[in-house]
Amino acid sequence: MIATPAWPPASTPRLYVETPLGEGVTLALEGAQANYLANVLRAKPGDPVRLFDDRSGEWLAEVRAAGRRSVMLAVTSRLSEREPVPDLWLLFAPIKKGRIDWLVEKATELGIARLQPVITARTIVDRLNLDRLRAHAIEAAEQCDRTALPTLHEPAKLTALLRDWDESRALLFADEQGGAPFAEVAMPGPAAILIGPEGGFTDDERVLIRAHPAARAITLGPRILRADTAAAAAIALWMGTVGDWR
Repeated sequence: MIATPAWPPASTPRLYVETPLGEGVTLALEGAQANYLANVLRAKPGDPVRLFDDRSGEWLAEVRAAGRRSVMLAVTSRLSEREPVPDLWLLFAPIKKGRIDWLVEKATELGIARLQPVITARTIVDRLNLDRLRAHAIEAAEQCDRTALPTLHEPAKLTALLRDWDESRALLFADEQGGAPFAEVAMPGPAAILIGPEGGFTDDERVLIRAHPAARAITLGPRILRADTAAAAAIALWMGTVGDWR
């Protein structure tokens, strides 16, 4: 007996759209997404496309018409519900372009729920292009099969975040001067990982953070890690210890 080919094929393109999706919904893609489907992939009527909207899960659609500047899609069925997202935030000091793009991309792939830029005394980047960072998060979600996007927030000062912090959310502070092994302090429940700038936290900031009731200093091993590497390592440790990798 000849096996029935899997549908949709593994090669089916996958895109995030802001239009709320549902069976029978039709939508027109324009700009970069239309160019990708029509001119790069040479999509034609009847070809499948996987879509997600960060609300209702992932849906299967098919191309109804493909022009050079616009592609019309019709949603046919739901493939999966929106994923449950572990309640983990990443608080990070903005770093140089390129490295911060990588940080946002990998944090999204690893399953982070919220991305919160933090302004510290030694933060060297004072302006962030949040639209560009969101685009990197979307592209990462498209590639890794996420159906939920991380929320990306405006930068906030460290002092303001600590002042308004909900003590029910553990604040895992990656301290270059040392802390407890991750497995000893990570517990199920809402949590956030705090990663410092390229120059590290000042002594005053370190004292302020450690004095907070929700803060737990952690170590990420014997080597000094770049800020983006530290973020990825800490997220992976949390996901493997109390997150959804177990």
